[in-house]
Amino acid sequence: MSARFKKFDNFIKTIDLDSFRKKYSHIKIVETDLPRSVQVLKTMYRVYWNEADFNNIPDFEKLYEIYYDELKGDIEKFRIKTEMCSVCFGKGLKARIYRTWASIITQIHAGYVAETVFGEDSISMNDELDHEGKDFVVSYNGKAIPIQVKKESKRPESRVLRMGNNDNSVINIKYCVPNPKDFQNPRYVKTGELKPQVLDFVEFSKNGILARYDNGFVVFLDRVFKDIKDNFFK
Repeated sequence: MSARFKKFDNFIKTIDLDSFRKKYSHIKIVETDLPRSVQVLKTMYRVYWNEADFNNIPDFEKLYEIYYDELKGDIEKFRIKTEMCSVCFGKGLKARIYRTWASIITQIHAGYVAETVFGEDSISMNDELDHEGKDFVVSYNGKAIPIQVKKESKRPESRVLRMGNNDNSVINIKYCVPNPKDFQNPRYVKTGELKPQVLDFVEFSKNGILARYDNGFVVFLDRVFKDIKDNFFK
């Protein structure tokens, strides 16, 4: 495993996800589409990937400070356009950015996992690719194939990896995140059977596809990218 992966993986494990979730997930004030001028993607890809400082990786609160300081002029223009008061808008925007952060941080972690399989400098990731529907691009053995990481809110298919034709179309890799309460009570009281999403997660875990850290983060393991390497980069 590369040093880059190890440091980012350790960072993921230290995030107090439950605290952030309780603080922000219920606030849904700013739900309109954000213009690209105030989106957080460019900041996230720079801070966590392209210019990552692995000795000082910012958590959500610090990341939000960086984002807001960089874009506060455009953010204020957008707030005025929404006709919302600064207090409500501030609370709503931060909660909105949190939900994006929680999703993208999983994707970026997947990029570091992929890097351990394909090698450093094999993974390209930035906001322009994201807007094209490509979470990152794997370049290996003379091929460049885009990957898209998708969270399943419902019970996923039997495999996380959906294989397509051996061309340059996007490869979707899927993951499920059962409700934290389901992990605390994974079985139905009456039957004793595992709840469906927990059952799927257990299967993915046994197959070396997904893992769940103690803080609640669900992450990809290298099995997914080894499958891609074997099937698409021969």
